[in-house]
Amino acid sequence: MTVSSPMNRDLFWRLIEISTALSSERNTARLFEKILDAAQDITHADGGTLYLLKEESGRQVLEFEIMRNNSLSLTLGGTSGRPIPFPPLPLYREDGTPNHNNIATHTALTLKMENIEDAYFAEHLDFSGTKAFDAKAGYRSKSFLTVPLRNHEGEVIGVLQLVNAKNPQTGESIAFHQDIEPIVAALASSAAIALDNQILLQDTRDLLDAFIKVIAQAIDAKSSHTSAHCQRVPVLTELIARAACEAGEGPLQGFSLNENDWYELRVASWLHDCGKLATPDYLLDKSTKLHLLLDGIETVKARFTALMAQTELGYLRQMRENPEQAPLLEGLMAQELSGLRDDCLFIEKANKGGEFMSDDHKARVHQVAARIWKDHLGVEQPVLNEQEVAFLCIDRGTISYDERQKINDHMKVTIQMLESLPFPKNLQRVPEYAGGHHEKMDGTGFPKGLKREQMSWPARMMAIADIFEALTASERPYKPPMKISQALSILQRMRDQHHIDPDLFHLFLQSRVWEQYARRFLKPEQLDIESVEAYL
Repeated sequence: MTVSSPMNRDLFWRLIEISTALSSERNTARLFEKILDAAQDITHADGGTLYLLKEESGRQVLEFEIMRNNSLSLTLGGTSGRPIPFPPLPLYREDGTPNHNNIATHTALTLKMENIEDAYFAEHLDFSGTKAFDAKAGYRSKSFLTVPLRNHEGEVIGVLQLVNAKNPQTGESIAFHQDIEPIVAALASSAAIALDNQILLQDTRDLLDAFIKVIAQAIDAKSSHTSAHCQRVPVLTELIARAACEAGEGPLQGFSLNENDWYELRVASWLHDCGKLATPDYLLDKSTKLHLLLDGIETVKARFTALMAQTELGYLRQMRENPEQAPLLEGLMAQELSGLRDDCLFIEKANKGGEFMSDDHKARVHQVAARIWKDHLGVEQPVLNEQEVAFLCIDRGTISYDERQKINDHMKVTIQMLESLPFPKNLQRVPEYAGGHHEKMDGTGFPKGLKREQMSWPARMMAIADIFEALTASERPYKPPMKISQALSILQRMRDQHHIDPDLFHLFLQSRVWEQYARRFLKPEQLDIESVEAYL
């Protein structure tokens, strides 16, 4: 077919226009519709169906993606929101033989276009399904033009099927003219390229998403005490971002995220703690002050046990040598053993950590450390060594300053890891979003000491999400599940100290993000407030 006639020239330029439109479409559902729209427009087809080749339970099938019929005012699939009720068409039967009965599967198997003048008289193909549809819908399917969609490797990725070409003047159903076949073949080629690019792009995105989630699950699996943190922070971040997009007034009025922005935010939130892969396991799992690879309290208790046995043995020897002093010595022994038991119980309690370690308790730790026991060689040793004394005197929680610095290094590692990845343009801000959730609005955070105006809204959102999840998590062994009222009080104090963004905290309260999250992930008893007036 040449392009010399006016009609052919019009079709030729229409095809170029359609190919350009298809190549620029990024939404898969809209792409399906554009392909079918273009094919129906060029061929004056009354209806059409687009199938995609997929694998289902180890079998290749053609799955209905979009189905349209103008006369019946029928649109299913695509962006319509109405599902297509028909099952996929298997390319091969149960016995493994090719399914050549159906025109769509026959076209996919033979890789050839099929132009049927009247389906009711096509003896080599089974149109019983079509006839059943016609009988139910009061329709007459007549002409069919079915084209395989092939990718750059020549493999079938789908099938485009057009039904009932219409005479533009009379509206009568006619056969698809052979002159239109090269145009439809060219359209199918352009559509297949655009569709294949979308499939490859989606496959790549699916692989990236799966890889990201595997990393997050690996981090959470390193410690049962922080399990699900990397999976919950993305949920919280998205809730805050959605509330920001819906803000009708205030500083966040006009904030919006397009499809790429949302994806960028999700990737960043899933990867926000990826640097913890380099954090020693015992630090992530440090439930007590003396916990290293194992809880050191057991070693300390063994020393107390040895010291108590040695103390008792010493008194018994004195009683044997001085029987007349036995009652006095027995009383002194009981008093000293009781003191040792009290000291051991005190050290056990101090080991568990808490909100505050008083100076008096620190002084008592040093007094206990002065007690001496003899090891297996008879060498005198302190009940507590210098490292144990330092750990037991930790002011809050179970982590020492040096250990806290090691944990904080995960942010530097996170940024280094993410900045080393060749993110495409639409994911360029992932390192900035993920790397800023420990920064503070006054510049005293880490790792870069950024101030509020140096941080993006999403990075500031992630900071609040990270803190709130950690405060309310029920898996942390060093604290009971924190109630919402207490968590919001802490966030309120952090706002007043210029550690978190005040506008986002106000949004967090007013839009009741805390409540949405609590109803999905927290225990019922943690949701202990109704009004947020006290925190505004």
